[in-house]
Amino acid sequence: MDEKRMQVNEERLTRTFQRLVSIDSPSFGEREMADVLKAELRRLGFLAEEDEGGRAYKGTAGNVYGFRKGKLPGSPLLFAAHMDTVEPAKGKRAVIHEDGRITSDGTTVLGADCMSGTAALLEALWELEEEKALCRDLEVVFFIGEEKHLKGSAVFDFSRVRAEESFILDLTGPVGTAAYRAPTLVDFQIEVSGKASHAGFAPEKGVHAIAIAARAVAAMELGRVGEDMTVNIGGIEGGGGTTNIVPERCSLIGEIRSYSHEGALQQAKRIEELFRKEAEKAGGSSRMTFQVPVHAYHTPKEHSSVRRFSRACEKLGLSGRLVETFGGSDQSNLSLHGIPGLVLASAMEQVHSCEEYTQVSELLRLTKLLKLLMQDDFDVQGSELLVKWVLPKQEE
Repeated sequence: MDEKRMQVNEERLTRTFQRLVSIDSPSFGEREMADVLKAELRRLGFLAEEDEGGRAYKGTAGNVYGFRKGKLPGSPLLFAAHMDTVEPAKGKRAVIHEDGRITSDGTTVLGADCMSGTAALLEALWELEEEKALCRDLEVVFFIGEEKHLKGSAVFDFSRVRAEESFILDLTGPVGTAAYRAPTLVDFQIEVSGKASHAGFAPEKGVHAIAIAARAVAAMELGRVGEDMTVNIGGIEGGGGTTNIVPERCSLIGEIRSYSHEGALQQAKRIEELFRKEAEKAGGSSRMTFQVPVHAYHTPKEHSSVRRFSRACEKLGLSGRLVETFGGSDQSNLSLHGIPGLVLASAMEQVHSCEEYTQVSELLRLTKLLKLLMQDDFDVQGSELLVKWVLPKQEE
């Protein structure tokens, strides 16, 4: 392997990461981040545009799409990350320690999710531009609102995308790991209706909505349900805040995750029926509503994105480890629109917490991996590369 080809400007990479982290970019407040990324893509020779996706959520910015013509044949390669960060995030600051570990100051998240992947992506593009490396056409998308159940990619116009394989920068774990499978997520809300009555003088005249909900929850399968599904009740509230009234209402929120889309929907129906029966037995009623913000995807091992990833990892001495994840990412919406791919581990650990961190060494590895993915022009469809498949489950 050409060592010069794999060189990375560490100073510029860390400087870019620090700059991106310092930008306040909450979900639907990504205005400054979108402006910075559009300007950077244009400096790199991309046609960069912003859609109106933010209007659907009264946000400050839309999704950013970039396209750059390449000199190698073949359909474009798509790389994507998200612009928003979870709270607490106002005033983020990247602190680089002597051992190469990068953290926040402890009062906010770091924002490595998803700025580590974004910084590495920009650096890889700069390296290839300076090396005048040959690449095929490249497409880049930075989504808004990913942390709010993929809201940005849900309204993105995928008809403009020409790529047939994608690489999403949004997974925890060591660089050289990628998720090829993720679940459907069903969010549901249940409203239980009973009948109010005085709890002291005439409790027998009331229908206790909270008691109905409690019996139904007690009869549910919670936690792991089978090998590929989880069910959770995340919140319950009801009554009028007084102790002397039999509560006439109770509401619950929960979720279902499953690698089977149909299985998740069937589980939702079973839960709905369980609550209906419990309510009717007590003389009450229930109503369940749900939405499906995340759809399951499963990228086959024969797909070109997997072969490309495995070949690049082999060249860099990385594990090339493929995992299942029970977390969501924008890849779900890409796959839903006919663009299969992988979610790459992106130099971020302990995300969604103030203990979040990255490491300079991992940022460098990620940049090298992205450079190879962008310029490796081997025939992935005809490759005889033997891939060792390791398929453990991984939480995200």
